[in-house]
Amino acid sequence: MPSQARIELRDLHLPVSIGTYGPDDVVPDAHVLDLDLIISTDLVQVTSDDMANVFDYDPLIAQIAAIARSQTFETQEYLMTLITRACAAYGVILALEICLRKYPVLAGTGSLGVRLTLGAEDLAGMRRHKD
Repeated sequence: MPSQARIELRDLHLPVSIGTYGPDDVVPDAHVLDLDLIISTDLVQVTSDDMANVFDYDPLIAQIAAIARSQTFETQEYLMTLITRACAAYGVILALEICLRKYPVLAGTGSLGVRLTLGAEDLAGMRRHKD
């Protein structure tokens, strides 16, 4: 297996409004993002302590927060699609896994999430066919 590095973002509460709810529906308290980014090990095993040698993920996190605040969403899948497109804009991201979950789901309990895994070919296709 070729070497790889993984940036792991966990439990990021997004500033987002998703869905339309009736009076008896459970309205989630939070929508939480987990994101794994596969990058080259060259961006982790570095020869000096310099930001120019690593992947600076802070702009991507700021972009994700801006996407989440940009509108009211009907589905978490569309929000995930926009976040995935933002990730694809970074050529150093070789593959990714994204999971967006909400809680609670029923009677104050449970979480429900959608997970998507994209490999190198998937991201390359997204980069070729920008909408």
